Amino acid sequence: MKTTIDGKALVYCDGAFNTPEGKTAHGLVRFTERYEVVGVLDHKYAGKDAGLVLDGRKNNIQVFKDLETALEQLGSSDQPESLVIGLAPDGGRLPVEAKSTIKQALEFGMNVDSGLHDFLYRDDELMALAEKNNCRVRDVRRTPDRDQLHFFSGKIEEVDCLKIALLGTDSAIGKRTTAWILVHAFREAGLKAEMVGTGQTAWMQGVKYSMIMDSCINDFVSGEIEHAVHEAWKNEAPDLIVIEGQGSLMNPAYPGGFEILAAARPDYVIVQHAPKRYEYDGFPGYVLHPIKEQINAIEMISGKKVIAITVNHEEMTKDEILPACEELTKETGLPAFDVLEYGADELVELLKAHLK
Repeated sequence: MKTTIDGKALVYCDGAFNTPEGKTAHGLVRFTERYEVVGVLDHKYAGKDAGLVLDGRKNNIQVFKDLETALEQLGSSDQPESLVIGLAPDGGRLPVEAKSTIKQALEFGMNVDSGLHDFLYRDDELMALAEKNNCRVRDVRRTPDRDQLHFFSGKIEEVDCLKIALLGTDSAIGKRTTAWILVHAFREAGLKAEMVGTGQTAWMQGVKYSMIMDSCINDFVSGEIEHAVHEAWKNEAPDLIVIEGQGSLMNPAYPGGFEILAAARPDYVIVQHAPKRYEYDGFPGYVLHPIKEQINAIEMISGKKVIAITVNHEEMTKDEILPACEELTKETGLPAFDVLEYGADELVELLKAHLK
């Protein structure tokens, strides 16, 4: 039996699985230490294996059309303790139709975790059901009280292990997935690596050190990033810390990355890129800035080098992946890797040369 923090869970992703708006569900299907995912809810892919749908690799997590069907078809040993909202829509708002499934889950006595900006604790009807049925409801993006937050102090300068920021050319482009793959590959190579999460999905995956950047009060964003990195270094003594990026420097709605570069003070940057993405996610008409321009912006702001590109192979056939990597190397002079398809061994070897 898999050891988890919070037990078995169903992931709600109706109408969004295998799209950019389902990226939280995708992360949980690929890897999580917080839950044992026993199913995904999305009527579009009902009856299919979630791993096959997402990555072409079976992982024995079934997709169900709705909550009631899942509870009927799952065996007694796989009954979920939690419903996790796996949606990540633009703006982070809870779809109206999702509320009926949340109500059902609470009526069945299930806990509910949501990482959206519409906080469930403010819904009197849902909270009354939760209290009646002794259910836990967690709004992962709910900001901690100010007295629990940290202001930037400069203690980041004490961190003497290799720090890599994994930034990207857009939002929902695979930065977190690549960060996890890199951390796991480092560990498999006999080295110590920690990931610092900066979004709600990383927390849901059980990352040990994190903050949630897009809901943190602005005055404390840099301090929270610094604190998470410093705690990971102080407590774990790792060889490598990978900091998960958010959005991209030039995304019109999610210009994440500035605070990560300023506060985490990475030694180097890796850039995640989707060669077949031409417009910013969710913003038709907003043309993606060229990758060389984005790399130049990162290096100018941080004073640090981008040392590799990691590829998101969306909209690509397998025989297009390696030529796309070669083309990126030709264009930028940087090595390019698709770690989701081919693993991260080559990238680990590249980074070993920079270990302190």
